[in-house]
Amino acid sequence: MTRGKLTLPEIGGQAEALKAAWEQLKKQEKWTQAHIGNAAYDEVVFIGSGSSYYQAQVMASTFKLWLGRSASALPSSDIFLFRDQSVARSRKVLLVGVSRSGESSEVILALDSVKDLPNWTTCGITCYEDSRLGRMTECLVSPLGKEQSTVMTKSFSSMTYMMQAAIALAAGGAQPSEMEAVLNLQGDVVERGREFAEQLVEANDFNKYIYLGMGAYFGLAQEVCLKLKEMSYVWTESYGTLEFRHGPKSVVEPGTLVCLLVSEQARSYELKVAEEMKAYGAFVLLVTTSKGDDTDFADAVFELGGESLSDEARAVLYLPLLQYLGFYTAMKRGVDPDHPRNLTQVVKI
Repeated sequence: MTRGKLTLPEIGGQAEALKAAWEQLKKQEKWTQAHIGNAAYDEVVFIGSGSSYYQAQVMASTFKLWLGRSASALPSSDIFLFRDQSVARSRKVLLVGVSRSGESSEVILALDSVKDLPNWTTCGITCYEDSRLGRMTECLVSPLGKEQSTVMTKSFSSMTYMMQAAIALAAGGAQPSEMEAVLNLQGDVVERGREFAEQLVEANDFNKYIYLGMGAYFGLAQEVCLKLKEMSYVWTESYGTLEFRHGPKSVVEPGTLVCLLVSEQARSYELKVAEEMKAYGAFVLLVTTSKGDDTDFADAVFELGGESLSDEARAVLYLPLLQYLGFYTAMKRGVDPDHPRNLTQVVKI
């Protein structure tokens, strides 16, 4: 097999990448103290482009909950093109650039645009310490996040996990233990996710794909939606779970896959939406901590475990299965997920 020979092992290497990120984070304790753990900033702004922007959304959501401080996530371009519309001028800001390669033009332009502003400080996270981002500001580095494939898989998981772990260490309390617990679950989720996704794709032919998530899972829903689109060229959409009921649900019909990233915080509300989509003829896939009487209506349920963990700590556990779903859909369609058309690893302006 030549198609997918890069992407498949990269999805499968996530458990090792997360463990390496955790060990590296311990070596960069001063980074956490100086940046994420520094309460002197009025606003922490996480920025990225494409998948990195979706990571930024998860990071900002986690930051606000665990540290109780103001944070936001923006596309990198909003900072260098619409900065004053995006961030109030009077605030003392920490700008966190998120980029797998550390070479994305937009994140570089964004950080460069604020370098001489008195109330702005920059830092970042990347997989390449010698990248332009890594040289221009202090960065966390995911050591096993480097990838050959065009699409982000283990880089996304490991960078998201690493930043969340940094937030956990800054927060203290139960959060660091939760992030360590994720390391013990990830390998099993990766292994089971591959077989589950392969069988699901083989047994079904969908013509529409919808991903739903709320809270920290909204960024994840956008990301796994993008993964399927990048790898297999099928049209897919993502929405906030309850927002999907306000108009967009009109597209649901037989042949539609509705995949719901179920949180524990809003589980009862989210499952009502999923059950409604089932009534309209959708094939409903639930990704959740565990099955129950409330999930019996679904066509497929993938159990993650980790019921005792917070939704935020559990976030990266949702990714392997849905990355594999994109991979096997591409393989079934005769597409090479390693080299999607029109795409490159690094986007430059």
